Amino acid sequence: MTRLRRPRQARHRGAALLLVLWVLVLLTGLIAVFAATARTEALQGRFLARSVAARYVAEAGIEIAALRLASADTTRMWLPDGRPYRFELEDAQVEVRVRDESGRVDLNAAAPELLAALVVAVGGDPVKAPAIGAAIQDFRDGDNLLSPGGGAEDSDYAAADLPYGAKDRAFESVTELQQVLGIDHELYVKLVPHVTINTGLARPEATFADGPVLQALGLGGPQVAAILAGREPLDPTAPVAPLAASGTGTYSISSRATRPDGTRAVVHATVRLGATSGLGQLYTPLAWRVGDPD
Repeated sequence: MTRLRRPRQARHRGAALLLVLWVLVLLTGLIAVFAATARTEALQGRFLARSVAARYVAEAGIEIAALRLASADTTRMWLPDGRPYRFELEDAQVEVRVRDESGRVDLNAAAPELLAALVVAVGGDPVKAPAIGAAIQDFRDGDNLLSPGGGAEDSDYAAADLPYGAKDRAFESVTELQQVLGIDHELYVKLVPHVTINTGLARPEATFADGPVLQALGLGGPQVAAILAGREPLDPTAPVAPLAASGTGTYSISSRATRPDGTRAVVHATVRLGATSGLGQLYTPLAWRVGDPD
């Protein structure tokens, strides 16, 4: 009887040992997965903390710009023509650019010809540009008549298999430009920095306009180059000329912050200064975006 039990006991011991080995393998795998997950979450946490810190520094750049623009001392005001102001804040390098909104092309007021010229200036197809300018006109006007140069009304949107037609009302946001027939994502990204809905001006002010807008206004290459060359970076702490006091009071501000570890953040804001702001507010935000258009 004893001789018969030994092989069976040996088999049981072998099965138990195999089970223990499988449990050890399973536990080792679970520990490895847990360690990898913990490391990944720690890295994500550190990246998130650095990103948030960079974003807050960039937002501080917006506040500093608004404070300078609202200053009663014209020698301390910043020039709103898009030139860079660079300074250090909380160990981060900050670059702020301010542009008066009157230097941008108003989507609700500009003529189709000016809109088409802007499309060409930002690198759009010059053959399609007149039709795109006319399509922007048709998108915002209240009639169903095609504008000269091509344009696009409801039937054209239906033919393009789009589930919407021309809005037939004014643009309420620059992002609506993406809905205009003929404007793809690539062209939209190129146009966004140069357009607005906040001025009501048929033609932008060249004093505050950037390169593509100056080209759209008909200025030649040498003229554009000369204007842009005069917008050198300024020390943000240095006094500037009273020219800075000019402008409409509505500004686009771009603030980029770069931390010592290389983490970057960019905040774009459109603000309106003055009496329209609420109690205790330096400005009224009209638009606020973190990151570049995508």
